Amino acid sequence: MNITGKPKLFIPGPTHVDEEILNAFTEYPVGHRTASFSELYDNLVSGIQKVLFTDNTIYLCTCTATGLWEAAVRNTVRKRCANFVCGAFSSRWHDSTVMCGLPADAIHVELGEAIKPELVDNTLATGKYDVMTYVHNETSTGVMNPLGEIAEIMKKYPDVMFLVDMVSSMSSVKIEVDELGIDVALASVQKGWALPPGFSICSVSNKTLDISAKCDNKGLYFDFLVLDKYAKRSQTPSTPSIPHMYGLKRQLERIFAEGLKNRFQRHSDLADLVRAWALDRMGLFPELGYESATLTCVENTKGIDITDFQDRLLHKGYMISGGYGPLKGKTFRISHMGDIMLTDIEELLSVMDETLNEMN
Repeated sequence: MNITGKPKLFIPGPTHVDEEILNAFTEYPVGHRTASFSELYDNLVSGIQKVLFTDNTIYLCTCTATGLWEAAVRNTVRKRCANFVCGAFSSRWHDSTVMCGLPADAIHVELGEAIKPELVDNTLATGKYDVMTYVHNETSTGVMNPLGEIAEIMKKYPDVMFLVDMVSSMSSVKIEVDELGIDVALASVQKGWALPPGFSICSVSNKTLDISAKCDNKGLYFDFLVLDKYAKRSQTPSTPSIPHMYGLKRQLERIFAEGLKNRFQRHSDLADLVRAWALDRMGLFPELGYESATLTCVENTKGIDITDFQDRLLHKGYMISGGYGPLKGKTFRISHMGDIMLTDIEELLSVMDETLNEMN
């Protein structure tokens, strides 16, 4: 159990939050129109830009990433959006686009497969689309899509906006936003950032702001031009979750103390360890070569009762996730992102082995 007496989280989100981060949330708030707030704001923006290797504008938003899905498409789509879908969450971004009243098509691949360059190239070559959405890491299937390869394809289509969901990869995997030419990069903080849920981060290019000025019906809360007006003052348009900002400040300090290179390598090492366990005990669900670096989706090749398995682990103080949607009973998922360390994973895998033996 955690020090809180609650099970340790090895689920795709919310992820485990260290006590040090929780304590940062208790700091007494400041007025959001004060110089102290602006100093905090600038500190966060500078740190996030370093993590994302970008000079783009950073917006701090009090919402989950679902809100930023809406923001991204409402500020960019004027003709038609291509939503590339490889699982439940990329599918939900398509649903969000349509429910915002924007013309869009879902371009699907089979569950477990990655969205590859050929599909993106063939789709955009039709000339039908001025925006595309791409989920880097699909947590429902454990697939990490080849973002770098897609970025190369996007160079052929400079007039198509490149919107990327990095919800479960941002801060855990090296993503050079400017080098890749990403127009909007978004994430909520309850995944790789390892903070409690309710706050999100968005990187927005100058090209996006130019397009946003030509878009109608953006609403107020997620209008990038409104966000940008206040960002220039080192402020937010409305009162943000200041506790999240304190927590994010502390987390950035921890990230830079660990070192970005070490942080990215730690996530890669943890992924290797969990994948090796999965292959030895059962199997991996994602397409070979496209396995996530931040969570592992294990294929239930032995036909165990996953609900019973989860319940037993929960009783011992560990929470993992079952299969999502149509993959329920067929897979289970182990998160290794954020502040999960090698000793945490070694401990979990040992307990999982013990529990599987009990179930035989």
